[in-house]
Amino acid sequence: MNNPKNELSPEQREELLKTLKTRFEKHKNRHTGLEWPAVLEKLEARSDKLWSLSIMEETGGEPDVIGHDPETGDYLFCDCSAESPKGRRSVCFDREALDSRKENKPHDNALDMAAEMGVELLSEEQYRALQQLGAFDAKTSSWVQTPAEIRKLGGALFCDRRYNTVFLYHNGAESYYAARGFRGLLRV
Repeated sequence: MNNPKNELSPEQREELLKTLKTRFEKHKNRHTGLEWPAVLEKLEARSDKLWSLSIMEETGGEPDVIGHDPETGDYLFCDCSAESPKGRRSVCFDREALDSRKENKPHDNALDMAAEMGVELLSEEQYRALQQLGAFDAKTSSWVQTPAEIRKLGGALFCDRRYNTVFLYHNGAESYYAARGFRGLLRV
C-alpha cells in the first residue's frame, strides 16, 4: 500500500479494469440496471479511485459495483469477497485502541487502514444492504462504523452472517481476531 504517488502503471491499470469488468459482468445481480461503459467512464476520469480499488483488490476484497447514487452520480464499490478481506484481518478498530494495547499489539487498525486506502468502513445499514446481494462473512466478521457514544466507552461494532441472518455485535475496540477484518466502500 505504500505507493507514494498513489498511481498505477498503465499495465496495472489495464489489468485492474479487466478484473473489474469481468466481475461486473459475472455478478449482474449486484448492480441491476447499471452498464459497464458508464462505470468505466467514471473510473477513467478518476485515477485516484483506481488506486484505491487496486488496494481493495490487492488485500483480497474483490471490489464490485453495488449501487449508484442518483444525487451525486457516484457509483458505489464495495468489497464483495465471500469472507472479510484476508489482507485486512487481525486488526483492532482504531488508532486509540491500538495505542492502548501494551502487548500483543495487532499490526494495524481498521480506521487507519481504510483512510490510507481512501475508503470508508461500512455502516451497519450499508452492511445489511450488502447482505441483500449475497451471503458474506459466513465464517468471518467485519468491523463497521461505530457511534461516538459507544466508542467513548471503549467499544466498537462488528457484523457477520450466521444462520442466514445478519448479526450486529460489540467488542472492545482494542480486540482483534484472525477472522475479523473490515469491508470498504468507495464512491466513484
